[in-house]
Amino acid sequence: MKTKTIYLLFSSTGTLLARTIDLYTRTSYNHVSIALDQSLNLVYSFGRKRPKNPFIGGFVKENFNLPFFLESNCAIYQLKVTEQEYEQLKEKILLMEAQEHLYRYNFLGLFGVILNKEIPRQNAYFCSQFVATVLKECGIYHGSKPPGLIRPQDLREWRELTLVYQGKLESYPHLNEQPEEEENNPIYQVFSTYYFIINYQLYRTKNRVLKTLRYFRY
Repeated sequence: MKTKTIYLLFSSTGTLLARTIDLYTRTSYNHVSIALDQSLNLVYSFGRKRPKNPFIGGFVKENFNLPFFLESNCAIYQLKVTEQEYEQLKEKILLMEAQEHLYRYNFLGLFGVILNKEIPRQNAYFCSQFVATVLKECGIYHGSKPPGLIRPQDLREWRELTLVYQGKLESYPHLNEQPEEEENNPIYQVFSTYYFIINYQLYRTKNRVLKTLRYFRY
């Protein structure tokens, strides 16, 4: 069976908020992202929409060319998945990217982690909750904790992961290399995003039509 490789990137930006979280959790890395490629061109998480503002958050495609990220310490782990799992994961993330305006950062859920009580919220995630959720929904991750209680450290202790790099992000040897596969080029990414946007609009239109028909039926 052919396999593909995805990556989990654990990082700490060194900001005051990050250092406070590190102190509370007694761990070094309290942000986790999921990458679909080794060169970290396709990296997704829930976090800051604007690097210098910690209070505006949501679904983000992270740009590691920014100094805010390059100066971060990180640990990068690889995970082998089947081709089917990879495509399902990629489709799910691209669909979320096409609808990113629907998603919010789950600040309230962080208090649930502290209290060990999951606080479910629709279309709202924090970073590790997002990563655990998409991996669970694709049948890749089978942890016993509900996603709303999973911390980055829980994912980092996952035995299926293999550490491939640890240190300054700017020194990661594969950072921003050009992807070899045609499917990862910018044209393909634009096409994929618009494909999911169109499908989503068709889905909404179909639901409106069905509701209208039910209204006239009664």
